[in-house]
Amino acid sequence: MIRFSLSCANDHAFDGWFRNGEDFEAQKKRGLVSCPVCRSAEVEKALMAPAVSTGRKRDRIALALGEEQRKALAKLKAMAEEAKKNADYVGDRFAEEARKIHFGEVEPRGIYGEATAEEARGLLEDGVDFVPLPTFPDDSN
Repeated sequence: MIRFSLSCANDHAFDGWFRNGEDFEAQKKRGLVSCPVCRSAEVEKALMAPAVSTGRKRDRIALALGEEQRKALAKLKAMAEEAKKNADYVGDRFAEEARKIHFGEVEPRGIYGEATAEEARGLLEDGVDFVPLPTFPDDSN
């Protein structure tokens, strides 16, 4: 995983984790990258210093987090895993499947998957309830 320093058109700075540069570009093109502050999809990579892995990075991260933060992070991870365990993965068909459930076209069931920012806005406009699941840097490792 690679951490990129990102910034939006409104100069909000934030980090994002991606498999590689191509993954960032592909997600950006699909509208999956947006500013966590203002939700702007106009996001660019910012200049950043290279990071060298020493194998002790996880220990440094653990030291940087306080006990309460570690507990909160563990709870978030557990909640996301529990939600996934009791739901069907529908991939990039999430918006389509969520609408079918909402409008009674199929039996209600728990689902999770991916949606673009535009698809998520459309679901909200249609009154479809959903909750974004958090992703963590080590999810794809």
